[in-house]
Amino acid sequence: MAIDSDKLDERRGAELAPREIVSALDRYIVGQKDAKRAVAVALRNRWRRRQLDEDLRDEVMPKNIIMIGPTGVGKTEIARRLAKLARAPFLKVEASKFTEVGYVGRDVESMVRDLLELGISLVKAEAEERVESRAREIAEERILDQLEGMVTERAPLDDSHAEKGTFIVGHDGVVQSSEDAPKGKRDLLRERLRNGDFDDETIEIELTDSHNPVIEVFSGQQGMEEMDLGSVFGNMFPKQRKRKRIKVEQAMQALVKEEASRLIDMDQITQEALKRTQQSGIIFLDEIDKIAGRESKQGPDVSREGVQRDLLPIVEGSSVTTKHGVVKTDHILFIAAGAFHLSKPSDLIPELQGRFPIRVELQSLTENDFQRILTEPRNSLTRQYIELLRTEGIEVSFDDDAIETLAEMAFRVNDTLENIGARRLHTIMEKVFEALSFDAPDREDGDFTISSNYVRQRLEGILEDEDLSRYIL
Repeated sequence: MAIDSDKLDERRGAELAPREIVSALDRYIVGQKDAKRAVAVALRNRWRRRQLDEDLRDEVMPKNIIMIGPTGVGKTEIARRLAKLARAPFLKVEASKFTEVGYVGRDVESMVRDLLELGISLVKAEAEERVESRAREIAEERILDQLEGMVTERAPLDDSHAEKGTFIVGHDGVVQSSEDAPKGKRDLLRERLRNGDFDDETIEIELTDSHNPVIEVFSGQQGMEEMDLGSVFGNMFPKQRKRKRIKVEQAMQALVKEEASRLIDMDQITQEALKRTQQSGIIFLDEIDKIAGRESKQGPDVSREGVQRDLLPIVEGSSVTTKHGVVKTDHILFIAAGAFHLSKPSDLIPELQGRFPIRVELQSLTENDFQRILTEPRNSLTRQYIELLRTEGIEVSFDDDAIETLAEMAFRVNDTLENIGARRLHTIMEKVFEALSFDAPDREDGDFTISSNYVRQRLEGILEDEDLSRYIL
């Protein structure tokens, strides 16, 4: 069954079937079919669980996933694209940034607090979108109040203009109402404002100044994450109103944002965000292999097993206190990923292993995969360079042989040096385009073809010197 991937973007808010999720991921990620299917089923199961009766719904636990594979094969990219499809609170975090309680560093509960903050931002953005039209109307009236004081009315200059009604004189000259439907001063200003005629005019408006240096200083301190400093210092340092002189276009954006914030109920948004975080939240735990393995007695690995033990209750299901309320993690989906070069999933403590029942191995990329990565995804590197140089008036094209040569050389460097997967293509492409990108503004010829010979000229010398290629590529 073919999926029209172009229509997936139009289905905002709709729940996608697993086949559609895989199709959407295929637009940006080459290969890795098993991993795509696993995350697609996990995402769909979130929707299925919400359709169950309430007594059974609480009993269905999320099936957490571990993605295993070398660096640069698409683990993080799958998570990044899944975040856009999920339309749910989604957090990507590196396991290596956490330390055991008692050591300097972030504790594992901070990931849940961060997830809730993302959930609040998500729900707030949706609410602001719903009231945007009303907020724009209010903002428009506030700007018109300022513009009215900047213009004057006067009668027609002579009898030949009498049928055209009242004139409006502003900084940019004389404006008049139409012959057929004479308009008042404010209506004329509104029409011109919507047409963008006043975008470059400077007006003075009053905005809420949310800057509070005391709160900002304390917010960065260790252990202050769970405190609602805004409410603690709210009465001591109330929000101030500040008058600013800015252009009308910028004023409209600022006022729409401010009025939208006034029209929404933050208490309702917080409650909705709490619910959505608990029921639909997803945490992508990258570099989990960095906390696996035997306990080290010294150095930076001293708390690896301790981090696992701190992480266990979060994954199993516990209650985390935040400044917005208590978050239960029972139904948050965890997707872990790691290269596992020096360790293996069985090196994790047994209790944590049991909380990740689905394990998917991602395959190393082949030379053919590199060719597909260069051309097939919507954000392919070849398309990026074509569009970047088009801004300089240069039309770049690639021969088929050039694509094959780029893929061959990237694969060869990965094979002889360190295998960093598709990331090698970035260094290869940057070296190939280095001279062209530098000379682009001065070139008179508007067309340039990347051929296999050109690629070899740019790279062959580096590849022949292994020591040089280690530094350059």
